[in-house]
Amino acid sequence: MLPVQIAGLGWYLPERIVTNAELESAYSLEPGWVARTTGVRERRRATHETAAGMAAAAARRALDAAGMVAAEVDLIIAASSAPQQAIPCTAAYVQRELAAPDGASACFDVNATCLSFLIALQTAAHLLTAGSYRAALLVSSEIAGRSLNPAEPGSAVLFGDAAAAAVLLRAPTGSPSSVVWEQFATYSSGADLTVVRGGGTLHHPNDPATTPELNMFHMHGTGVYRQAARLAGPFIERFLARAGWAPEDVDAVVPHQASGHAVALLSARHGFRPEQVVSNLAERGNCIAASIPLALGEAVAAGRITRGQRVLLLGTGAGLTLGAIGLIF
Repeated sequence: MLPVQIAGLGWYLPERIVTNAELESAYSLEPGWVARTTGVRERRRATHETAAGMAAAAARRALDAAGMVAAEVDLIIAASSAPQQAIPCTAAYVQRELAAPDGASACFDVNATCLSFLIALQTAAHLLTAGSYRAALLVSSEIAGRSLNPAEPGSAVLFGDAAAAAVLLRAPTGSPSSVVWEQFATYSSGADLTVVRGGGTLHHPNDPATTPELNMFHMHGTGVYRQAARLAGPFIERFLARAGWAPEDVDAVVPHQASGHAVALLSARHGFRPEQVVSNLAERGNCIAASIPLALGEAVAAGRITRGQRVLLLGTGAGLTLGAIGLIF
């Protein structure tokens, strides 16, 4: 067990709301198709925002909730599926957006697509417990709308833009807050199910052979769902056994809001009651790495999750990777 505490949570949502009717018209889909297929009613899309700017807005709320200022943070991790630019790391720009002191914090990025926040949480929890840092700021900022593929409306209607942030500290003496167990596993047999092939060294932006289509998001949704559904049961069973929890012991399950079917699967197959599962999918869509911290932050703000409760953060990401972290919040 790692004696750390999420001291504050915050988020940012772009002002622009994109309705299902707008997308159904744009993609020539029958009315009601989006909600029936994905479980999403509306989602936000960025207009003028940058990834670092959205992250900083979420971070300010998280710092306020923690009763802290940016100068007190000595570690900033930006955890998203894509950086603001190739170099330097997005976290460096977040430091600057926050007007945090030069040199007072170390900054780096992690990318595990939809599980980026969980990987950042795991990393920061170990570093804080080791005494390497005093206070970590984790930010996930996603602008998916610019790479969505109009030729694949099933995924293009699913995603929303958002940013979310968390302040992580060592737990105060006597506090029950802790990371109880963390578990991740990658099944690279599913690596080609969710891809953006362009942007790296294989299909470099400066290569004349790199076409715009290579920079589009591609997802074999049915393949992802089938592989994840097959692997999730044994994965969750192993996690609960190692954490010493039974499904009924968990106060709240905060899953990655992958799709309506994926969220419903937790209740249908894996022993969790519907009232245990936190979902904001209908109003937010799939916000990639920001999905889990956004749902967590909104649940805490609504009083759905309170101090001392057992919380399971759970999801899948491209790779195909499964991940889970159990918290005493």
